[in-house]
Amino acid sequence: MRNTTLMGPWMRRFLLEHLVAERNLARNTQCSYRDTMVLLLPFMSRSLKSPIDRLTVNDLSPALVRRFLEHLERDRGCGGGTRNLRLGAIHSLAKFIGSRSPEHLAWCTEIRGVPFRKTAKPVMTYLDKPEMNAVLAAPDRSTEQGARDYAILQFLYNTGARVDEAAQITVGDLRWGSLCSVRLLGKGNKIRHCPLWPNTAGVLKALVGNRGPHERVFLNRLRQPFTRFGMYNLVQRAVRKARTTMPSLKAKRISPHTVRHTSAVHLLRGGVDINTIRGWLGHVSLDTTHVYAEVDLEMKAKALACCDIPERVRPRNKRKDGNVIEFLRSL
Repeated sequence: MRNTTLMGPWMRRFLLEHLVAERNLARNTQCSYRDTMVLLLPFMSRSLKSPIDRLTVNDLSPALVRRFLEHLERDRGCGGGTRNLRLGAIHSLAKFIGSRSPEHLAWCTEIRGVPFRKTAKPVMTYLDKPEMNAVLAAPDRSTEQGARDYAILQFLYNTGARVDEAAQITVGDLRWGSLCSVRLLGKGNKIRHCPLWPNTAGVLKALVGNRGPHERVFLNRLRQPFTRFGMYNLVQRAVRKARTTMPSLKAKRISPHTVRHTSAVHLLRGGVDINTIRGWLGHVSLDTTHVYAEVDLEMKAKALACCDIPERVRPRNKRKDGNVIEFLRSL
């Protein structure tokens, strides 16, 4: 009879069979779940003074889960968002085991009873049009590296693509013609097509040259595909240079995802309807896109101006004034 108490076989089935074969989750999501287990198992082994291969399902108690979450915050310096992310992976593991092993159903309920922590919603950062123009003007386009950096910044601003999506595009994903566009592979392996501005299409054509359809569009100086970390560093370089001419950038924490937010806000200001922006950015829920309407101060100011009612001069109460005058005369 197969031993259903050891954690090892369950962990293997969860990571290799459930996440990959059954749910077909995105690669980054699989890596996130794996990283949680890489941190959790050694912590369990140290806490219980037991070899990793002898850990059982019941060894993962709610008290141990809480100590693990405290360890993440205290020793690893993780924030509340990361804490909840790791706890979500543990909840998924417990649900997987409980749904396939009825004898562990009570254990599953206890683990999933460990609550998420309420965290403050981070403030969304975006750039105003002059700030974005300053960042785009930062690369020296007379050099090969500067032309490539400008092409990446312009592509991120045009498409609002996530940095992983931009790093993965190939020459074959670009469509030339009267209406140029790019094919993007987003979260959950969802495909969307985004139109390209003529300026963006021009710099991309010059960048890819005669490369084959299966080659990446964005290459580093070693002619290797750009990574998301390389794009992050590129944006940081451009922002540092742009701060010399645009001091307002010093007060903002800017990353490639900031450019994505900027693209959405500028589309909204341009009169594009919220549902089109949802498809443009690849959001599953319209509620996610509505966030941009809530954070745009310029649109809020315009709405306030439309609703502003000028203060009217109230008529004086003659009778009351007369009574006051009579009272003063009587003194």
